[in-house]
Amino acid sequence: MAMQKVTMGTVLAIAVVGMVVTALGALVATRTISNAGNLKAIGVGVYWDSSCTSPVSSIDWGALEPGVTKNFTIYVRNEGNVQVRLSMTTSNWNPPSASSYIELTWNRVDHPLTAGSNVSAVLTLSVLSSISGITSFNFDIIIAGTEYT
Repeated sequence: MAMQKVTMGTVLAIAVVGMVVTALGALVATRTISNAGNLKAIGVGVYWDSSCTSPVSSIDWGALEPGVTKNFTIYVRNEGNVQVRLSMTTSNWNPPSASSYIELTWNRVDHPLTAGSNVSAVLTLSVLSSISGITSFNFDIIIAGTEYT
């Protein structure tokens, strides 16, 4: 099977917001985490729309705070000529400790996908409420199709 590789870098930034005094005088600690990223796709295409005409070139997770989970729906198309099993991984975390506080999952683990077909997939980014000491981070997202056996 001819494998197609779409490479996109990932850019993610964390902005830390200091202590904020509310109108009642109470101190509230907040931390805003912005995340913009790109992904690699191996053997599959990744798109924003179900007709697979608008390729995903980057993902902007927007402002995230500790303890928050955010979802994005994408569409994955098998661009080969055999059935594949879908997988998604992350790699190249910088700093490496970021992967202890930030997790990316999806709802298509080992999903079979026939040649030429597509399926919606939900990417979920979760930031633990205990995140600390990280002022910026980045990582790669890899979505792959492996021949289904």
